Amino acid sequence: MKHEHCAVVLDLSANGVGIIRSLSKKGIKIYAFDTERAYKIGKSRLATCNICPNPLTEENELLMFLINLSQSIGKKPILYAGSDDYIVFISRNRKVLSRYFLFLLPDHSLIEEVLDKEKAYELALKHNIACPKTYIVENEDHFEEAIANLDFPCILKPVLGHEFRKNINKKAILINDLAQLKADYQTYREYGKLIIQEIIPGDDNCFYKVATFYDDDMKLMALFSLQKNHQFPAEFGTGAHIISKRVPELFDICLPFFEEIELKGIGMAEFKKDPRDGIYKFIEINPRFWLTHSLTEPSGINFVYMYYLYLTKQNPEPIFYQIDGVKWIYLVRYYLTFLQKRKRKEMSFIDFYKGFQGKKEFALFAWNDPMPFIRSTCSHLVNAWKQHWK
Repeated sequence: MKHEHCAVVLDLSANGVGIIRSLSKKGIKIYAFDTERAYKIGKSRLATCNICPNPLTEENELLMFLINLSQSIGKKPILYAGSDDYIVFISRNRKVLSRYFLFLLPDHSLIEEVLDKEKAYELALKHNIACPKTYIVENEDHFEEAIANLDFPCILKPVLGHEFRKNINKKAILINDLAQLKADYQTYREYGKLIIQEIIPGDDNCFYKVATFYDDDMKLMALFSLQKNHQFPAEFGTGAHIISKRVPELFDICLPFFEEIELKGIGMAEFKKDPRDGIYKFIEINPRFWLTHSLTEPSGINFVYMYYLYLTKQNPEPIFYQIDGVKWIYLVRYYLTFLQKRKRKEMSFIDFYKGFQGKKEFALFAWNDPMPFIRSTCSHLVNAWKQHWK
């Protein structure tokens, strides 16, 4: 295979670091960028890393930054995005950026739709995908209607999660009773539009994800699924301990859905299996590389490299067979989740230890690139200590 094109990665979280490490194994030259705080934690020795303008507040500056970068490189680089902010930026500026970079995205209208929780649920329902009971509150009448039909506990979720988390570092807010709902709704609504949603019962291992890579003609190139074991924070968070697991019944739900909405490029959908009726309920879609994508490589389907090969016209063969039982572990988050669950007597040290057995891929820990792991671990532990003593 030829690796004449370099790669540009926008994101230095564990997601972006995973992209860097996958490409570096192939000898591909990599440039990686993020805003200052993320750069300081995630910069990797395997790529040329630096700070870039903020995609939310410095869009024009970031556009010029990338144009100048591409011109200095010469041959069009492959452009990877590891966060919603960057994928929205690339999509919004795709006409200009496509002159300087190679990338594949679905239509901009679809990206906006799936990243908006309200529109995403409406889209899922339109295509007969089961969803949790969800209430959009735009006025007092909507609020009263939600109250009349809700069971407690429930959750508050931001409509635009990536923007909400710039102010409040929470994926969702647990609501235990009506008094808390009224108080918290007033508190959090100033940070963005909210939805009220029922809680689907069941442990973390009721969460599943299906990931796909469709080419520009909507031909399926790669298919992968996984199951969550633990998430961080323990109540509502992102994956901390994941396992590769083929889930054919979810393929039957997702593939027709993705093809109908034309989710070309990289896409991922999350579901939770409702133990009350055995039905998979839709949670969200990401039109980009997702946090745990580095699990795909040891599971036999290298999404990151396939994307590179396709965009450089090297005709990769479609891959649908995956190795099951491979674990993905975000070590510090797994440890902090264990501490939370141990307090509630939901997890023992033996359970924690058993989580390391078998074939595994670490989110950040790597002997040949240790600093992202060390810096991220220190940052997480300091934040946990601050939260404890608040």
